[in-house]
Amino acid sequence: MNVFYEEDGSFKAGTVLADNNTSLQVETVHGKRGKVKSNAVLLRFPTPGPGPFMEAAQGVAADIDPGFLWEVAPADEFDFLALGRDYFGHEPRPEEAAGLLMRLHGSPMHFYKKGRGRYRAAPEDALKAALASVERKRQQAMLQASYVESLTRFELPQAFVPKLDELLYEPDRNTIEVKALEAAALATGLQQVHLLERCGAIPSSQDYHLRRFLRAAFPGGAGFPATGPEPALPDLPVADVEAFSIDDSTTTEIDDALSVVALPGGGWRVGIHIAAPALGIEPGSVLDQVAAGRLSTVYMAGDKITMLPDAVIERFTLSAGEARPAVSLYAFLDPELAVAGYETRVERVPIAENLRHGTLEAHFNEDSVSAGRLDFRFGQELGILYRFSRRLEAARGKADQVQERQEFSFYVDDGRIRIVERRRGSPVDKVVSEMMILANAEWGRHLLEFGVPGIYRVQSGGKVRMSIEAGPHEGLGVEQYAWSSSPLRRYVDLINQRQIIATALNMPVPYQGTPESMLVAIRDFEAAHESYSDFQRTMERYWCLRWLLQENIQRTSAVVLRESLVRLERIPLFARVPSLPETETGQRVEIEVSGINLLGLDLDCRFVGRLPQDAAKS
Repeated sequence: MNVFYEEDGSFKAGTVLADNNTSLQVETVHGKRGKVKSNAVLLRFPTPGPGPFMEAAQGVAADIDPGFLWEVAPADEFDFLALGRDYFGHEPRPEEAAGLLMRLHGSPMHFYKKGRGRYRAAPEDALKAALASVERKRQQAMLQASYVESLTRFELPQAFVPKLDELLYEPDRNTIEVKALEAAALATGLQQVHLLERCGAIPSSQDYHLRRFLRAAFPGGAGFPATGPEPALPDLPVADVEAFSIDDSTTTEIDDALSVVALPGGGWRVGIHIAAPALGIEPGSVLDQVAAGRLSTVYMAGDKITMLPDAVIERFTLSAGEARPAVSLYAFLDPELAVAGYETRVERVPIAENLRHGTLEAHFNEDSVSAGRLDFRFGQELGILYRFSRRLEAARGKADQVQERQEFSFYVDDGRIRIVERRRGSPVDKVVSEMMILANAEWGRHLLEFGVPGIYRVQSGGKVRMSIEAGPHEGLGVEQYAWSSSPLRRYVDLINQRQIIATALNMPVPYQGTPESMLVAIRDFEAAHESYSDFQRTMERYWCLRWLLQENIQRTSAVVLRESLVRLERIPLFARVPSLPETETGQRVEIEVSGINLLGLDLDCRFVGRLPQDAAKS
């Protein structure tokens, strides 16, 4: 005797070796012996053997149309043998009954299993929905296959065009486009981003990185909304100074300028003049909301995304030949350059000249200062400011500290990159940095004296944080430090400037008590600053790699930082050199560069040899 039974959700046939009433000892088609419970047996048959029986049953099942079977099945729950009598028109043979049961069990859209050998036809609406889902999946599978075929021919499917940003930056693995891209990448042996590049989806590697950043930081776009008419500015006195600014050649947001005026009887009045957009941007206005949303200007080589619209920048930037609104901090110095007092004024400041690093440093440097060669416009003023800066630096406990870090400026002209190296700590750097530290420290003290809230940079234990509670900045050596010197470029500075202007003009301050808006600005600024800084570093690495390609650099010198990590000389690029032997930190080496990947921002480096420590940089 043979039996047809259900085990673990599948149907099997076997020969009975022993019948123990509640269980059977059975040998399967493959010769395996086991115990089967009697209630799991659905059919008993003498012939044919289990193997031929299963083949015959599978043939019957293959010939049964589940749709027709659903139409003739009763609406209520039924037993498969009862349906078999109606379907076949006679008492079904064992292989017919088994085939019918296989078809019922293998058609879960048409029939719901209700028990062993018992089923119920699916409701019509449910069946239609299930069949529609199957058809939809079939169509999607065909479409996905066509996408894979196009991609492996390096042709971009038209349907991918409106979804490129999602595919590049936020791929959803549940979509057929991403599934097709994964399959095609596997078939071609390319990374997905490089496959899309081969298909023409990434015409510009620079644009690829920019779009990633814009998608995350400016999902609504980097353009500015309409901000309404510009508010009228107060009638301000004009300062009796000839001020000058010092900036990089690409700077358009000129926040700060300086002036030096000789005082009757000896000494000088040093002016630090900061552009005053707070006079034209009301708290809570549309323009204020724009600035609060951006929080800072975003810098990148050859371009930037400004915090404020161009029209606002043009109105307040300290351009030469104009008398611009400014908040001025005046330091009154005696003949020995000791500070006798400070005064804050809100005024219009005549800007005589916008000096630029590239031209100024040719005249104002360590050699010209030590030799007293300051016979150029504003040379004498810069000489006084330099001496005053050294005095301020000493007072902060930072005198004569050696600036080891190099600074690099990136310039992009018609797709060509220039990377210019500058040593930190030149007389120009010292004057600008000390004057800004003085202004931010003094205005921080000013806010404390007036008892009004401000946003401070606090450093203790080596950690820098922003706070509405004043505290020392140990790294700078000042008792308090309130960012106030870049209100065209940083929202925090704009907030502090509003408080400074209000106290200087004896007006109600915009922010009182423990202002929630300040705490929100601190939180948002720190997050934005981290994001913007990461993007700036990304683009600097990108342009370093572009420079290597542009200059056809195949071998270059580098300095070992640790283990296999080196920093290339001439450009601020860090790289891993897996083949680097054990080498002391600071050792100069020659490396070979290849395999530059502008999308992944990496390159292959191979150790060539050690270089003399006193050799000129290659």
